Amino acid sequence: MENLLKNLEELRERVVKTMQILDIDRKKSEAHALKAQMSLPGFWDEREKAVATSQRADELEKEVLEWENLLLEIHSLEELVAESAELEDDSLAGEAQEQYEKLKENFDRLDFYLMFRGKHDESNAIISLHAGTGGVDAQDWAQILERMFLRFAEKRNWKVEVVDRTVANEAGIKSATYRIAGRWAYGYLKSESGVHRLVRISPFDAEAMRHTSFALVEVIPELPDSAEIEIADSELAIDVFRSSGPGGQSVNTTDSAIRIRHIPTGIIVSCQNERSQHQNRETAMKILKSKLFKLREEERESEELKLRGEAQKAEWGKQIRSYVMQPYKMVKDHRTEHETQEIDKVLDGDLTGFMEAYLRWVK
Repeated sequence: MENLLKNLEELRERVVKTMQILDIDRKKSEAHALKAQMSLPGFWDEREKAVATSQRADELEKEVLEWENLLLEIHSLEELVAESAELEDDSLAGEAQEQYEKLKENFDRLDFYLMFRGKHDESNAIISLHAGTGGVDAQDWAQILERMFLRFAEKRNWKVEVVDRTVANEAGIKSATYRIAGRWAYGYLKSESGVHRLVRISPFDAEAMRHTSFALVEVIPELPDSAEIEIADSELAIDVFRSSGPGGQSVNTTDSAIRIRHIPTGIIVSCQNERSQHQNRETAMKILKSKLFKLREEERESEELKLRGEAQKAEWGKQIRSYVMQPYKMVKDHRTEHETQEIDKVLDGDLTGFMEAYLRWVK
């Protein structure tokens, strides 16, 4: 029992230290402040802002409660074990050890969030998919990836909004962009940036030959409205066109869709999810600013690596993961070496293992 008591004390100290690092007290105060704000008259007048505030309050409250409950349970078990040790009663030793293992497992699960140390890891994410080389197979592959990410977001109860989507003629999609709103969305999804490769027997080949297809995934954090990214009007080329996607009675009859090209960088952003041209322009500009911010961050990091004489990680624009359906089944990440044969589960949104392996790899 003495050894178990020592283990519980160490676990309690680790929990307290981690709570300090994660600033749980500040998050508790923020949750209380948001709850008070939600009770004010007129809170729901700006519905979109109110929903975001409500979601933030719920997420913070849940996180605080999980840590406080864990600490409380450790304290309770410590008292029980100390009392049993004092009475020299070992009848509860097995049960107490089992409870300790469960508490430690719970701590390890919560402790994982320490890996989200990036400045924007807690932010919403903008994810874009583009069919690469491989013709119809690549377009079909892009749509399979699209479903995979949407299923992942659905399992985490994140809010998903389509920003732009171009359907291919024969099958699949040429490209798609989504806004995914949820705590740690960017922290999780940033691992998916890069080229995804599929090997399978093509359903579009009459001779049932094996084909290799590629799709590019781009993930950027959604910047807050206060972010200081200045773009001069002279740097923009703006086209308006008729929306081709679903969205309502008038969406296909007015020139509401927007395409913005940032002339200095060549970055292009399209948005056609709203009926209003003004709303689509606003969304497109927000995404463009996020893309420019990400580009500047990458350039700065690249320059720092050169100055330090370090080799750069081959991430952006390189093949990061392979999905093989034939002649065997396997998904393998080429950066972390994490792999699984359960490809069906992965394509159904079971991506946590790959994302956790990536976060440990870049730590």
